[in-house]
Amino acid sequence: MKIRESQTIGVYVEGLSKRQVVSYAEIEKVIAIGDKHRSIASTLMNKSSSRAHTIIKVELIQKKQDGDTNLTKLSNINLVDLAGSEKVGKTGATGDRLKEASSINKSLSNLGIVISDLADKAMGKGKGKIVPYRDSSLTRILQNALGGNSKTIMICA
Repeated sequence: MKIRESQTIGVYVEGLSKRQVVSYAEIEKVIAIGDKHRSIASTLMNKSSSRAHTIIKVELIQKKQDGDTNLTKLSNINLVDLAGSEKVGKTGATGDRLKEASSINKSLSNLGIVISDLADKAMGKGKGKIVPYRDSSLTRILQNALGGNSKTIMICA
């Protein structure tokens, strides 16, 4: 997966498709298609272990005309399924599974560092500190959702 940045569209993943939908039923269909493309494999701890993080971005665009003025509001919702961290010895991971586990653990660690740095900045600590979004594809893709003018909700299962 190659992360790119454009002055017009911002950070994006090269080669991903974007689909226009107009109803919740259509959103569910697209999410089901995305779900089928998730990377899943068996380990000693889990028969259907996520082998990568999955992000589904829902972009809501509201257009309204107020007299001679066209108004547009844009909101992005990122639905993120994080692959869990793994104790490699317990999963029996070798070869490709070991590489996947290493990448998963590294990106989760980087996500934790970014969240910690953002929390420090919010509390007035670490002024001038640069939040390391670029250290991980996951945090780079989610940069706008993690910092700036956003609200983030985490649901753990």
